Amino acid sequence: MTTADDLRLAVRDLNNLPAMPVIAHKLLALKLETDEGERQMMLLIEQDPLISAKIIGLANSPLIGASRKITTVKEASLLLGLKKVKSVATGIAMMTLVSKPIGRFDPQEFWLHNMAVAFAMLPVVRAMPPELRPADDLIFLTGMLHDIGFLALAHLNDQLSDDLLTRMLIEPERLVTSIEDELMGISHAELGAEFAQHWGLPSEIVAVLHYHHTPDAAGADEGFPLARIINVTEKLLSSTGLHEFVGYQVSDEEWAALGIDPDDAEEITSQAAEQADQALQFAATF
Repeated sequence: MTTADDLRLAVRDLNNLPAMPVIAHKLLALKLETDEGERQMMLLIEQDPLISAKIIGLANSPLIGASRKITTVKEASLLLGLKKVKSVATGIAMMTLVSKPIGRFDPQEFWLHNMAVAFAMLPVVRAMPPELRPADDLIFLTGMLHDIGFLALAHLNDQLSDDLLTRMLIEPERLVTSIEDELMGISHAELGAEFAQHWGLPSEIVAVLHYHHTPDAAGADEGFPLARIINVTEKLLSSTGLHEFVGYQVSDEEWAALGIDPDDAEEITSQAAEQADQALQFAATF
């Protein structure tokens, strides 16, 4: 029987997990504060037809609402901002990690869920006081990666992954963390954090992935506020793509922890749902 320790050890074995896509690795390493960094980013994106097309498509989508037709990556970068283009391009590159189902794990449902969350985080962030808002480039990237632990589990132990996904389907209103604790003794959030460490991602991103279901836990401070933003956003969206139940209710205390007036919850929920729907339409073009 596979134990939590077995999975922790397996996820730390470089041979068990896919390497970060080369272009994603190069994008993450770029420093956009320099002209050379900006030039290198544009060159990397323009050399990849898929990423180029998706960046231009995003700039022209209802999600952005451009006032004119965007036809080049450079124009898209001027509209979206360099940091957002970098994070979106990195997120899209990550989607090449797996293209075929692994047992019951469906990469299309997985990426649809992550992308919906990534875009639905934006209304939550906009409602926060400016001094509490996370960096723009981290919002989309952490949204796209937050559930990467499900992908890690599918690679490490496809039978256990199948068992988890089956249980999530037949117990649709049981918290996913409760099912994981009973079945594996470790959560996809913890596996995702281990995966992020394996890739050498910054400790802030590792913390966000680790604590996005437990933002009040000891050790979650480094992931604030993104871990809580993802936690809240997933509750607003219910099940999108993945059948991952995380609860429906966001308490007044959870809103207040983000500096948001609970009276604004209904409007934020409506905006998040709209963003998620538009994100899914955008993702359908992939």
